[in-house]
Amino acid sequence: MLFNTFLESVVKIKHLELFGEDSHAKMSPPYRLELAEKMKKKSKAAKRAGVMALFYPNTNDETHLVLILRKTYKGVHSAQVGFPGGKYEDNDNNDLMETAIRETEEEIGVSRTHIDVLKTMSPIYIPPSNFMVHPYIGISKEYLIFTKQDEEVEEIIEVKLADFLNDNSTITTTVPTSFDEHVDVPAFKFNGHIVWGATAMMLGEIKDLLKQVL
Repeated sequence: MLFNTFLESVVKIKHLELFGEDSHAKMSPPYRLELAEKMKKKSKAAKRAGVMALFYPNTNDETHLVLILRKTYKGVHSAQVGFPGGKYEDNDNNDLMETAIRETEEEIGVSRTHIDVLKTMSPIYIPPSNFMVHPYIGISKEYLIFTKQDEEVEEIIEVKLADFLNDNSTITTTVPTSFDEHVDVPAFKFNGHIVWGATAMMLGEIKDLLKQVL
């Protein structure tokens, strides 16, 4: 979809109600509800994070969404695909939107002056890392040249809007769990990369919302 066409329609999502758990559940790993229930008390003091689902035009004026492949490290989100974003810091002034914008600037080199936040999406709790993640939909009207933060980002992944909205991009894949076993989970497949877990759940809500207006 051409970016100008996308822009004309996407602004309508400002006035739509969020789908929340109804969307999240479609892409949820089967063990998530049980794990979240076990950590219900701990989740009240969860760490906070902000992430950005940023849409932008490429050189052919086609609408894209940017994701990142995280570096391999000792942690539960090692080598996973996610949104640019990260942990809340004190200088974010108790504003998770500021966290998402700051982290996007740091991780993929997009200036905050090129990011317009269109909508706040439903937060989602991630039991394995005890984070409450707050996602935002952002728009950049500029063609972007990304600069990845080498310490944290392995690869920048540019996903065509058409591929994101295509139901054929939804698959089932097998992943390891913290229970030392493998389970089948719903996922997205973009450009050869598998996206599952909390990121897939957030993407699911964004997709459901966009399909109401595009």
